Amino acid sequence: MVERDNELKGTTFTISVLHLSDGNPARIRQLLAAKVALAPQFFNCAPLVINVERLAAIPDFEQLRELVESEDFVLVGITGAKDEAMKTAAKAAGLAVMVSGKSRKAEPEPQPEPVPVPVKVEAPVEVAPAPLVPSKVHVGPVRSGQQIYAAGSSLVVLGSVSPGAEVLADDSIHIYGALRGRAIAGAKGNTRARIYCQQLQAELLSIAGTFQLSDALPAGLIQEPVHIRLDNEQLRIDRIK
Repeated sequence: MVERDNELKGTTFTISVLHLSDGNPARIRQLLAAKVALAPQFFNCAPLVINVERLAAIPDFEQLRELVESEDFVLVGITGAKDEAMKTAAKAAGLAVMVSGKSRKAEPEPQPEPVPVPVKVEAPVEVAPAPLVPSKVHVGPVRSGQQIYAAGSSLVVLGSVSPGAEVLADDSIHIYGALRGRAIAGAKGNTRARIYCQQLQAELLSIAGTFQLSDALPAGLIQEPVHIRLDNEQLRIDRIK
Protein backbone atom coordinates (compact mmCIF):
# COMPACT_ATOMS: atom_id res chain seq x y z
CA MET A 1 0.00 0.00 0.00
CA VAL A 2 1.35 3.44 -0.97
CA GLU A 3 1.21 5.92 1.89
CA ARG A 4 0.63 9.55 1.05
CA ASP A 5 2.25 12.33 3.06
CA ASN A 6 0.25 15.17 4.55
CA GLU A 7 -0.25 17.95 2.00
CA LEU A 8 -0.90 21.67 2.16
CA LYS A 9 -3.01 22.80 -0.78
CA GLY A 10 -4.81 25.98 -1.72
CA THR A 11 -8.55 25.99 -2.28
CA THR A 12 -11.52 28.36 -2.30
CA PHE A 13 -14.34 28.55 0.24
CA THR A 14 -17.42 30.75 0.44
CA ILE A 15 -17.24 32.82 3.65
CA SER A 16 -19.68 35.50 4.76
CA VAL A 17 -18.16 38.88 5.65
CA LEU A 18 -19.70 41.12 8.32
CA HIS A 19 -18.93 44.79 7.57
CA LEU A 20 -18.90 46.82 10.82
CA SER A 21 -19.38 50.58 11.04
CA ASP A 22 -19.51 50.48 14.84
CA GLY A 23 -19.19 47.89 17.61
CA ASN A 24 -22.77 48.10 18.89
CA PRO A 25 -23.48 44.52 20.13
CA ALA A 26 -27.29 44.87 19.82
CA ARG A 27 -27.11 45.94 16.15
CA ILE A 28 -24.62 43.18 15.32
CA ARG A 29 -26.78 40.53 17.01
CA GLN A 30 -29.91 41.77 15.19
CA LEU A 31 -28.14 41.62 11.81
CA LEU A 32 -26.82 38.08 12.36
CA ALA A 33 -30.17 36.83 13.67
CA ALA A 34 -31.93 38.20 10.56
CA LYS A 35 -29.38 36.48 8.33
CA VAL A 36 -29.81 33.13 10.07
CA ALA A 37 -33.61 33.40 9.81
CA LEU A 38 -33.32 33.34 5.99
CA ALA A 39 -31.61 29.92 5.85
CA PRO A 40 -31.10 28.38 9.31
CA GLN A 41 -29.57 25.12 8.11
CA PHE A 42 -27.10 26.81 5.79
CA PHE A 43 -25.76 29.32 8.33
CA ASN A 44 -25.45 26.81 11.20
CA CYS A 45 -21.73 26.84 12.21
CA ALA A 46 -20.91 28.89 9.09
CA PRO A 47 -17.50 30.63 9.07
CA LEU A 48 -17.59 34.42 9.38
CA VAL A 49 -15.01 37.14 8.76
CA ILE A 50 -15.37 40.66 10.19
CA ASN A 51 -14.40 43.65 8.01
CA VAL A 52 -13.01 46.33 10.37
CA GLU A 53 -12.09 48.88 7.69
CA ARG A 54 -14.73 51.42 8.83
CA LEU A 55 -14.03 51.11 12.57
CA ALA A 56 -12.38 54.13 14.19
CA ALA A 57 -11.25 52.23 17.31
CA ILE A 58 -10.08 48.71 18.09
CA PRO A 59 -13.10 46.62 19.17
CA ASP A 60 -13.20 44.03 21.94
CA PHE A 61 -12.50 40.98 19.78
CA GLU A 62 -13.17 38.52 22.62
CA GLN A 63 -16.63 40.03 23.11
CA LEU A 64 -17.23 39.95 19.35
CA ARG A 65 -16.28 36.27 19.23
CA GLU A 66 -18.77 35.42 22.02
CA LEU A 67 -21.52 37.42 20.30
CA VAL A 68 -20.93 35.82 16.88
CA GLU A 69 -20.77 32.29 18.28
CA SER A 70 -23.98 32.86 20.28
CA GLU A 71 -25.73 33.20 16.88
CA ASP A 72 -24.19 29.86 15.73
CA PHE A 73 -21.57 31.40 13.41
CA VAL A 74 -17.84 30.66 13.77
CA LEU A 75 -15.61 33.75 13.81
CA VAL A 76 -12.40 32.89 11.95
CA GLY A 77 -10.71 36.23 11.30
CA ILE A 78 -10.77 39.88 10.30
CA THR A 79 -10.09 41.79 7.10
CA GLY A 80 -9.64 45.46 6.25
CA ALA A 81 -7.23 46.21 9.14
CA LYS A 82 -5.40 49.49 8.42
CA ASP A 83 -2.79 49.48 11.18
CA GLU A 84 -0.62 47.06 13.10
CA ALA A 85 -2.40 47.73 16.40
CA MET A 86 -5.68 46.36 14.97
CA LYS A 87 -3.88 43.31 13.56
CA THR A 88 -2.07 42.66 16.84
CA ALA A 89 -5.31 42.84 18.86
CA ALA A 90 -7.01 40.39 16.48
CA LYS A 91 -4.09 37.93 16.62
CA ALA A 92 -4.11 38.13 20.44
CA ALA A 93 -7.74 37.02 20.36
CA GLY A 94 -6.84 34.02 18.17
CA LEU A 95 -8.22 35.46 14.93
CA ALA A 96 -6.65 35.29 11.50
CA VAL A 97 -5.75 38.53 9.71
CA MET A 98 -6.99 38.14 6.16
CA VAL A 99 -6.57 40.21 2.99
CA SER A 100 -9.44 40.52 0.53
CA GLY A 101 -8.82 39.57 -3.07
CA LYS A 102 -10.30 42.92 -4.17
CA SER A 103 -7.50 45.47 -3.94
CA ARG A 104 -8.84 48.12 -6.30
CA LYS A 105 -10.70 51.10 -4.87
CA ALA A 106 -14.00 51.49 -6.63
CA GLU A 107 -17.21 53.24 -5.74
CA PRO A 108 -18.68 52.25 -2.35
CA GLU A 109 -20.28 48.80 -2.41
CA PRO A 110 -24.08 48.94 -2.37
CA GLN A 111 -25.57 48.11 0.98
CA PRO A 112 -27.71 44.97 1.34
CA GLU A 113 -31.40 45.63 1.15
CA PRO A 114 -33.09 45.50 4.56
CA VAL A 115 -34.58 42.10 5.28
CA PRO A 116 -38.36 42.42 5.75
CA VAL A 117 -39.60 41.28 9.14
CA PRO A 118 -42.48 38.78 8.84
CA VAL A 119 -45.71 40.03 10.39
CA LYS A 120 -48.02 37.54 12.05
CA VAL A 121 -51.59 37.97 10.82
CA GLU A 122 -54.56 36.29 12.45
CA ALA A 123 -56.48 34.17 9.94
CA PRO A 124 -60.21 35.00 9.53
CA VAL A 125 -62.90 32.44 10.26
CA GLU A 126 -63.53 32.00 6.54
CA VAL A 127 -60.16 31.92 4.79
CA ALA A 128 -60.25 33.53 1.37
CA PRO A 129 -57.84 32.43 -1.38
CA ALA A 130 -54.45 34.01 -0.78
CA PRO A 131 -53.69 36.82 -3.24
CA LEU A 132 -50.90 36.20 -5.71
CA VAL A 133 -47.59 37.74 -4.72
CA PRO A 134 -45.92 39.10 -7.87
CA SER A 135 -42.34 38.13 -8.56
CA LYS A 136 -39.67 40.65 -7.61
CA VAL A 137 -37.81 41.83 -10.72
CA HIS A 138 -34.29 43.28 -10.58
CA VAL A 139 -33.11 44.94 -13.79
CA GLY A 140 -29.37 44.99 -14.34
CA PRO A 141 -26.42 43.18 -12.76
CA VAL A 142 -26.21 42.27 -9.07
CA ARG A 143 -22.80 43.58 -8.05
CA SER A 144 -20.28 42.13 -5.60
CA GLY A 145 -21.37 42.74 -2.00
CA GLN A 146 -25.00 43.37 -3.00
CA GLN A 147 -27.90 41.27 -1.73
CA ILE A 148 -31.33 41.04 -3.39
CA TYR A 149 -34.13 39.29 -1.45
CA ALA A 150 -37.64 38.42 -2.70
CA ALA A 151 -39.80 37.91 0.40
CA GLY A 152 -42.78 35.61 -0.13
CA SER A 153 -42.27 35.35 -3.89
CA SER A 154 -39.90 34.48 -6.72
CA LEU A 155 -36.98 36.61 -7.88
CA VAL A 156 -36.22 37.47 -11.50
CA VAL A 157 -32.82 38.97 -12.31
CA LEU A 158 -32.51 40.56 -15.77
CA GLY A 159 -28.73 40.47 -15.72
CA SER A 160 -25.82 38.59 -14.21
CA VAL A 161 -24.95 37.93 -10.55
CA SER A 162 -21.33 38.86 -9.82
CA PRO A 163 -18.91 36.95 -7.56
CA GLY A 164 -19.53 37.97 -3.95
CA ALA A 165 -23.16 38.94 -4.67
CA GLU A 166 -26.12 37.11 -3.16
CA VAL A 167 -29.69 36.57 -4.42
CA LEU A 168 -32.37 35.05 -2.17
CA ALA A 169 -36.04 34.20 -2.58
CA ASP A 170 -38.69 32.39 -0.62
CA ASP A 171 -39.75 30.77 -3.92
CA SER A 172 -37.72 30.25 -7.13
CA ILE A 173 -34.90 32.31 -8.65
CA HIS A 174 -34.65 33.08 -12.39
CA ILE A 175 -31.39 34.62 -13.63
CA TYR A 176 -31.26 35.81 -17.24
CA GLY A 177 -27.48 35.99 -17.29
CA ALA A 178 -24.47 34.40 -15.60
CA LEU A 179 -24.70 33.20 -11.99
CA ARG A 180 -21.25 33.75 -10.48
CA GLY A 181 -22.29 34.57 -6.91
CA ARG A 182 -24.59 32.84 -4.41
CA ALA A 183 -28.22 31.85 -5.04
CA ILE A 184 -30.48 30.77 -2.16
CA ALA A 185 -34.00 29.69 -3.18
CA GLY A 186 -36.72 28.39 -0.87
CA ALA A 187 -35.08 30.46 1.87
CA LYS A 188 -37.86 29.67 4.35
CA GLY A 189 -38.09 25.96 3.58
CA ASN A 190 -39.96 25.73 0.27
CA THR A 191 -38.65 22.43 -1.14
CA ARG A 192 -40.40 23.00 -4.49
CA ALA A 193 -38.38 26.11 -5.26
CA ARG A 194 -35.95 26.02 -8.18
CA ILE A 195 -33.02 28.01 -9.53
CA TYR A 196 -32.66 28.82 -13.23
CA CYS A 197 -29.71 30.56 -14.88
CA GLN A 198 -28.30 31.01 -18.38
CA GLN A 199 -24.69 30.42 -17.33
CA LEU A 200 -23.67 28.39 -14.27
CA GLN A 201 -20.54 29.58 -12.43
CA ALA A 202 -22.02 29.80 -8.93
CA GLU A 203 -20.06 30.15 -5.70
CA LEU A 204 -22.95 28.52 -3.87
CA LEU A 205 -26.37 27.04 -4.64
CA SER A 206 -28.98 26.40 -1.95
CA ILE A 207 -32.62 25.25 -1.95
CA ALA A 208 -34.50 24.96 1.36
CA GLY A 209 -31.24 24.67 3.30
CA THR A 210 -29.62 22.00 1.08
CA PHE A 211 -26.54 23.59 -0.49
CA GLN A 212 -23.65 22.89 -2.83
CA LEU A 213 -20.39 24.83 -3.25
CA SER A 214 -18.56 25.71 -6.45
CA ASP A 215 -15.98 22.92 -6.15
CA ALA A 216 -18.75 20.30 -6.25
CA LEU A 217 -20.47 21.57 -9.41
CA PRO A 218 -20.51 19.11 -12.36
CA ALA A 219 -17.65 20.10 -14.68
CA GLY A 220 -19.74 19.41 -17.77
CA LEU A 221 -22.36 21.96 -16.75
CA ILE A 222 -20.07 24.89 -15.94
CA GLN A 223 -21.04 27.96 -18.05
CA GLU A 224 -24.11 26.09 -19.34
CA PRO A 225 -27.78 27.09 -19.01
CA VAL A 226 -29.22 24.96 -16.20
CA HIS A 227 -32.01 24.58 -13.69
CA ILE A 228 -31.54 23.28 -10.16
CA ARG A 229 -34.08 21.46 -7.99
CA LEU A 230 -34.28 19.20 -4.96
CA ASP A 231 -34.41 15.46 -5.66
CA ASN A 232 -34.42 13.08 -2.66
CA GLU A 233 -32.98 15.81 -0.41
CA GLN A 234 -30.08 16.45 -2.80
CA LEU A 235 -29.56 19.20 -5.36
CA ARG A 236 -30.02 18.03 -8.93
CA ILE A 237 -28.59 20.17 -11.75
CA ASP A 238 -29.90 19.64 -15.30
CA ARG A 239 -29.00 21.40 -18.53
CA ILE A 240 -31.76 23.49 -20.09
CA LYS A 241 -32.24 22.15 -23.59
